[in-house]
Amino acid sequence: MILGTVFLYLAISMRTIPHLFEASVKKYSDNALILEKVDGTYQEKSYRFIANEVYALASGLIRLGVKKNDRIALLSEGRSEWLVSELAILYVSAVSVPLSVKINEPDELHFRLQHSESRFIIVSDQQLEKVRGIFPGLNAMEKIILLDEISDLKQDEILLSEISDDGRKHIEKTKSIFEQGWKSLAEDDLANISYTSGTTADPKGIMLTHRNYTANLEQANSLIEVPVWYTTLLILSWDHSFAHTTGLYVMIGNGASIGVVEQGKTPMESLRNIPKNIKEIRPVFMLSVPALARSFKKNIESGIKAKGKRTEALFNQALKISFKYHGDGWKKKTFGQSLLKPVVWMFDRMLFSKIRAGFGGRLKFFIGGGALLDIELQRFFYAIGIPMYQGYGLSEASPVISSNTPDIHKMGTSGRIVKDLQIRILDDDGNECPAGSKGEIVVKGENVMKGYWRNESATSETLKDGWLRTGDLGYIDQDGFLYVLGRFKSLLIGNDGEKYSPEGIEEALIDNSKILDQCMLYNNQNPYTVGLFVINNKTLKKHLKDKGIAMDSEKALKKSIKLIEGEFRRYQPGGEFENMFPQRWLPSAIGIVVEPFSEENGMINSTLKMVRTKVVEAHHDLLEYIYTAEGKKISNEKNLDALRTLIST
Repeated sequence: MILGTVFLYLAISMRTIPHLFEASVKKYSDNALILEKVDGTYQEKSYRFIANEVYALASGLIRLGVKKNDRIALLSEGRSEWLVSELAILYVSAVSVPLSVKINEPDELHFRLQHSESRFIIVSDQQLEKVRGIFPGLNAMEKIILLDEISDLKQDEILLSEISDDGRKHIEKTKSIFEQGWKSLAEDDLANISYTSGTTADPKGIMLTHRNYTANLEQANSLIEVPVWYTTLLILSWDHSFAHTTGLYVMIGNGASIGVVEQGKTPMESLRNIPKNIKEIRPVFMLSVPALARSFKKNIESGIKAKGKRTEALFNQALKISFKYHGDGWKKKTFGQSLLKPVVWMFDRMLFSKIRAGFGGRLKFFIGGGALLDIELQRFFYAIGIPMYQGYGLSEASPVISSNTPDIHKMGTSGRIVKDLQIRILDDDGNECPAGSKGEIVVKGENVMKGYWRNESATSETLKDGWLRTGDLGYIDQDGFLYVLGRFKSLLIGNDGEKYSPEGIEEALIDNSKILDQCMLYNNQNPYTVGLFVINNKTLKKHLKDKGIAMDSEKALKKSIKLIEGEFRRYQPGGEFENMFPQRWLPSAIGIVVEPFSEENGMINSTLKMVRTKVVEAHHDLLEYIYTAEGKKISNEKNLDALRTLIST
């Protein structure tokens, strides 16, 4: 009985990230783990090489005084040292707190570091000044650890290379502590605290355990095979949950290789390096988000257009035929579709294969995540022979929940559910919906987070008896494919997958204005946020009257537009509220609504809360319009018509 218990414990404890990494190092020792630019050319860093770097840094961290469950933040662009740092943190039984390099507001960065009580932060040269500016106010922070060699080190700063060198020198002395640390890790121990993008209150720290990650790796492997010879260029931010699990740990678990984007002096320079790096790395598959997909498509179309009108017309004709031939990728091809096969093959030889050559010539497919991918984008990439298979997930689920794959896919869906994950679709009252009906997506499995760090109320709201309330609206069709339709509740979701709760912005806009009565911000995987606004008619008319402006004049319309526009300028750079909210979540276009949101029209519920789905449904056409070039202008015709109605009543 005792022996059986010991074996059971060993089996359970093996399901940690260090155990996963050790197994891969043993099995794939000489394989390339990282492909990274050194002196202008890509060079391989093997599994064994990276492991030795991890051991040295872990030894150094032990000598620095890092203990079990200490939090160590990580703020850097993707690079081999990023992976080495996180693995070393986990090997010493500490907790990694990966942070987005997109965080530019000092208060946002300060909150995450203070809330997590991180003792140290590992930071790149490009991100250093952000941390230096807030370091004095971080109570638990002891040192800043620099990934890059710099000459102007301050008192509480140390080079990562110095820590590694010290660890390497004393590795025998720390060996017993080191081995005891990672070998005694339990699968329920925390691996990461991954912060959400921000809400009306404060960002939430998602607690992900070692087993969350290893379980999600197993689940991802149930959908798609990653052979040992696969290579990817990891173009997404490495802290991004999608990139973190799928781009790093899934690749490591399968002995595959990860290419690193060549870092420029600025983020824009790094972005410009991607096309060149793709040709150099020649990836077999890549991870993408809608914003990148659109950028790739735009570049392809620009390249075709540059070749002249004849080539452009031929390309467009080839796309149409390819769209028809491939259908949705799931339904069996009709006889008519099958007849198109030789034509598609011809166009592929003439056009599409040359486009694929620009992606290195080996690229088989993309996996799309982070936000919903427009079906037209899916059709486009499918047609040119490098399909972009849509997946779905949340950071709280480590993150993969479902995905389309080369073997099984249906365009317009988010694919099949991973193995060993229960899923339900619930209505507004929490009752399970019948098959095919829309409701909130709720999941349960070993990949679901432990909870939110030091936020019991948010944890209890999101986790119900182990079931994760995703907040997303969707349904499962008769073929078992998941359709994700948008937010079940209210979060804004940018086209890169970042999420933000709109309520705080909406309340501020209304509370700080005499002319804005009601508003609803909207962003459902779009390039920018828009808003629907109900204007206080009495206040508007009084203002015009006090200025001596006739209500039926064109001057009244121009003055009204100028007055409303002024309300939003207060939150932009130079305005009195410029630092209140991140600029990307403020409305870039607005639609003026004549009829107020009320209980009578169903847009306000009995507790006086806005029913967003009803507002979106009622004003669907207006929302689509203000996303057009004409509609983005505040003085668009629909807004002018609404104002004419308001000031004439």
